[in-house]
Amino acid sequence: MKRQFAILLALLCASAAPAEIWHIDSEHGDDAYTGLAPDQAWRSFAQLLRADIKPGDTVLLMAGSAWREPLLLTHSGTAEAPITITRGGEGPRPRIEVGGVAENAVEIRNADNIAVSGLELTNTGPGTGLRRGVFINAIDFGVATNIALRDLYIHDIKGTNERKDNGGIVFSALGPAVPTRFEGITIERNLLWKVDRSGIAGISDQVSVARWFPSRFVVIRDNVLEDIGGDGIVARGADGTLIEHNIVRHAASRAPGYNVAIWQWSTDNTLIQLNEAAFTHGIYDGMGFDSDFNSRNTTLLSNFSHDNEGGFLLICTPVVRDPVENIGNSGTLVRQNVSYNDRERIIQLGGASDALIEKNVIHAGPGEVQMVVATWWDGWSERITLRDNLLGTRGTAHYGYETGRSGGHYVASPGFPPPLSVAFDGNVYAGEHLDRPADATGREKSAREPRPEQWAVPVLDPARPDDLPGFLARHRAWMLAMLRRELGERPALEQPRLMMPVDYRRR
Repeated sequence: MKRQFAILLALLCASAAPAEIWHIDSEHGDDAYTGLAPDQAWRSFAQLLRADIKPGDTVLLMAGSAWREPLLLTHSGTAEAPITITRGGEGPRPRIEVGGVAENAVEIRNADNIAVSGLELTNTGPGTGLRRGVFINAIDFGVATNIALRDLYIHDIKGTNERKDNGGIVFSALGPAVPTRFEGITIERNLLWKVDRSGIAGISDQVSVARWFPSRFVVIRDNVLEDIGGDGIVARGADGTLIEHNIVRHAASRAPGYNVAIWQWSTDNTLIQLNEAAFTHGIYDGMGFDSDFNSRNTTLLSNFSHDNEGGFLLICTPVVRDPVENIGNSGTLVRQNVSYNDRERIIQLGGASDALIEKNVIHAGPGEVQMVVATWWDGWSERITLRDNLLGTRGTAHYGYETGRSGGHYVASPGFPPPLSVAFDGNVYAGEHLDRPADATGREKSAREPRPEQWAVPVLDPARPDDLPGFLARHRAWMLAMLRRELGERPALEQPRLMMPVDYRRR
């Protein structure tokens, strides 16, 4: 009995041990010190791997410091006591620059209940290679919980544009032996600038119908991404992801192939709302937004798409598919979004089914656009409804289905013949519309000439990361005011939901 009591007392004492504050200072630290006080700071990150970092501990990287070594985090906190890595003291952000030294400036490897904030990260180096700002790397880990990245300034990540699993922030859940996913990951209020290839990207190998183990409670919110080589933000292998009030400008600046500013792949119940996607380059997709492959119930709500070379919206998946691998794309809802000066293809339908596009406002520019074009991806889209939209153009708008292709441009013929089933109901057609589809309750009106000052969206100098909080507040207020003006009502934002058990793909 005495021995059991002693063991219990020891456990209680250990659990009540006070949290430690560790210090790392590249200018004044010494690895021979304890690390437990500002005047006992370590110099290098290597000491963290040897230290007894416990749940609830804080690691302070001292302001003004700079390191040419990666920060590798392998200790886990708990839900009640996460481990925190942040800036200590006053002055410039602590800077980690690992070009030519390491693939990742910061890596969280098979660890969870961690929060990282307040840092500046770069990763350039000679030539191009696999490079990242932050890599959240879970392999055969099971369920990794409660990871947060906030207030990071990530720039000049010179990764390879041949692979999508590198760039600014990559969170990867791979489970070749043990099914692995994230349960609670938050990426918010970060500034990413001049990043190749992906801005913020999820990776998973458990995305098929037969092998479905989605990450949950993923939140990507209030981030600014400027000058991204390929895709801006893409969630993969997740259920109930929230992508809210992010600003992605000049995506697809350098990467070949198909890129979109904000999209998802192999997800359920993704909610994409109040985002701005602008100046996406190229017409191999080149859209502002996309609801993509092997996904159900994606919602795009109250977003702003403008000046994207490829257009506003893509909804796609192959129609002929292995049902064990791909469930298709169904249930997409596109509601109360605004598109201004988007080009090439405003709305592209590529094999998806059962989508509703309603109450959106389109202001296409003075050139020619394909307002709605159905394209072939091993079959045609079915049961698509466009209802109560304002489809406006200051140039000429076309409608039809793909009959040929020249590079990224689709040659289209008028109409949507069977087996295509695209219905139009109650839309307003402003400006010149050729081959306008049948719409019994639709009506025509003159196109209005927008006043340029109405579209003067707030801007941020990405070289000034400390201006980010004020910019985000101004931008959100501008977005809400613009949406209210264009939609005639204040947008009602939603909360993400998860798939109900009866609808799980893994049984």
